[in-house]
Amino acid sequence: MRISKHVITGVVVVAAGLAMAGCAKTSAATSEEPPAVVQQVPAGEIPTVTLKQDAADRIGLKTEVVRDETVDGLQRKVVPYAAILYDPKGDTYAYAASEPLVFKRVKLVVDTITGDRAVLSDGPPAGTTVVVVGAVELLGTESEIAE
Repeated sequence: MRISKHVITGVVVVAAGLAMAGCAKTSAATSEEPPAVVQQVPAGEIPTVTLKQDAADRIGLKTEVVRDETVDGLQRKVVPYAAILYDPKGDTYAYAASEPLVFKRVKLVVDTITGDRAVLSDGPPAGTTVVVVGAVELLGTESEIAE
């Protein structure tokens, strides 16, 4: 049985069309915006993590502000203990918001911990918004650790 050139051409056109349709589907899937974007920065610098609202909702993101309180007769900066993250060396950090849904890990120096609050000897100024629920997820995102 002989196959005509028209049949072969038709098969090639259909196959090419299916392949392109598959590519189009893949392209559409990859063009969706990610739930979080990590800013590219030089090595050694701390990047900014920007969340989409649905990602913040999914991780149950909650924030509070750094407060000035009188502790032992001195004005001190205080954060909820839940805001504190420890790195492998024992250094302490929190995620501070520079604008809604935009966070950057900031260094803290904890003086004392009493109950659910940490008194700082250094850290962001009073009034700074810090993450108290969802900080571990932000750290994983910053470190590009997949779920």
